[in-house]
Amino acid sequence: MKKNLDRPWFYRAVALVLAILLAIYINWNQQGFFPQGKKSVTMTTATTTETIKVPLQVSVDTDKYYVTGYPDKVSVTLKGANALVTSIINTRNFRAFIDLSNLKPGSHQVKIQLNGMSSQVKATLQPKLVKVNIQKRKSQTFPVQIEYNKSAIAKNYMVGTPKSSPRLVRVTGAQGEVNQIDHIRAKAVLPKGQATTYSREVILTAVDSKNRQLNVVIDPLTANISIPIYLPHKSVKIKLKTSNEDRNKKYSINADKNTVTLYGTKNSLKTVKELPVDVNLKSITSNTEKTIPLVLPKGIKESDPKEIKVNIEVLQSSHKKSD
Repeated sequence: MKKNLDRPWFYRAVALVLAILLAIYINWNQQGFFPQGKKSVTMTTATTTETIKVPLQVSVDTDKYYVTGYPDKVSVTLKGANALVTSIINTRNFRAFIDLSNLKPGSHQVKIQLNGMSSQVKATLQPKLVKVNIQKRKSQTFPVQIEYNKSAIAKNYMVGTPKSSPRLVRVTGAQGEVNQIDHIRAKAVLPKGQATTYSREVILTAVDSKNRQLNVVIDPLTANISIPIYLPHKSVKIKLKTSNEDRNKKYSINADKNTVTLYGTKNSLKTVKELPVDVNLKSITSNTEKTIPLVLPKGIKESDPKEIKVNIEVLQSSHKKSD
């Protein structure tokens, strides 16, 4: 054995075997045939591409200027190591923005910038440029105007004065837009045949003289509106009429109500001057209180009250018997 170690060919054979084993090791490692722990390291260094949408921020003096034209969000395509791209997507520790701080009012095309993005990831923006319009900021107070489909009101019903809460709202926007405002519209869509007061919370919009919606901020954005819808009505006197009196008795009759409110069509109400109420005295021999439902004339839909109480007092006989 000692003699073999002294020979050059022996060393050459050992070197060849070691070279073959090293080649096999490298080949297995590259193809993923090595133990699972090594494979995991290889996977974490794999390259991936992902696209996400992020808010576009604007750097400008918002007390002086109002900016329009830019998108709310932009697309960012990330390319890099799988673990790093995943971490960026989950944490969102970067921002996309446009810097308008050194620009004057008017239209401008500006470049979108990224801040806080890892240098180990390639980030591509879409779009890369945006066109913006910078105008002086203006705020003004406007009254709310209620609009509704009048054709939906039930036949013969009347509409009172619509009310809005709040009555006034504050509008902020570009000076050119605010100057075009004709009114702040609260639009109500009534169902067909609406016969009762309509109350809803509706979204407000700013429109110009041609009813085109304007791009402004309204505060508050909604209002509670009320549209009174009712039948025409009027108050008339109640006239008590007696029937079936006992001729031998005298009566004192009083009602708890002297007037009644009648609801109906305008034409029907015109013909009603008073409301007769029949008080039937048949079998009334002592003081009595009666509840009498009101009988409504033709064309009258309802009344308030719907009934009255009548107090009947029997005073005395109308004549004395002879001796």
